[in-house]
Amino acid sequence: MPLHGAVYVNGRIASAEEAVIPVYDHGFLYGEGVYETLRTYNRVPFLLDRHVRRLRASAGHLQLAVPFSDDELAAWIEDTMAAAGPMREAYIRVLLTRGIGELTYDVRSTPVPSLVIIVKPLEEPPSRVLTDGIKVALVPILRNHPGSVNPVIKSNNLLNNALAMQEANRRGADEGLMCNYRGELSECSQANFFIVRSGAALTPRNEAGLLEGLTRNFLFEVGEEIGVEVRYETLFPADLQTADEAFITSTTRELSPVTRIDDKPVGNGKPGQVTRRLHEGYRRRAHALTQALVEGRLL
Repeated sequence: MPLHGAVYVNGRIASAEEAVIPVYDHGFLYGEGVYETLRTYNRVPFLLDRHVRRLRASAGHLQLAVPFSDDELAAWIEDTMAAAGPMREAYIRVLLTRGIGELTYDVRSTPVPSLVIIVKPLEEPPSRVLTDGIKVALVPILRNHPGSVNPVIKSNNLLNNALAMQEANRRGADEGLMCNYRGELSECSQANFFIVRSGAALTPRNEAGLLEGLTRNFLFEVGEEIGVEVRYETLFPADLQTADEAFITSTTRELSPVTRIDDKPVGNGKPGQVTRRLHEGYRRRAHALTQALVEGRLL
């Protein structure tokens, strides 16, 4: 399968098929690194400042230096987008690793971090996602204990997530929903999770051990704007039975309605009105914010 787009690796931009990083990079050897996934609206990276802030916070948990300014990263992203060629909207992934060094955990062997920026055409979810919804499987894979690899770190080490998603795929599902070590609902393998009950959108508390998704957080602003209550709640698998609606949130998938959990329908088995209103509000606000940046740039 041909690879698409362009990739920035430590100052050099190449096609996706030609881009390489040494095998002695500790991001490859040990999964030591952090990342962010962005998408564009109106060809503008959405919530870039918040993504960079979270990247720096994740790196801080690893005591990993971030050797560039926000403006430098933004410029390198623009350069990589230009090299990727014409596209309607872009998928952007920024990865920062411990760097290249000997086969040791000693950070003194890797004095210079590696930076990779992947840009390729954004693949929008198929139309069936909005019309029919998706199926989520409640998988037995537990979300990482915060005392081991804290989920608050957006780490390049995604084995926990991969195992959950692969189990969901084996069950014919589009996403895997995980619990934490206390048996509370936490998050999905690649998304945050919400249920809707009595008109309010409820998402697990941060204390459930999860990554604070930027789309998830942004939805609180959208809900306030359109008059839909969005709040944190301690949720358990039993709460899935009382949900009127459910949906997941992520940067690339925005809001995806969940209409089946395992073999049971959610609510009436169709995408719900609250989910639809939040999704419409999300898109409207995302386009308005990025369009304002475009117009400001032109001025």
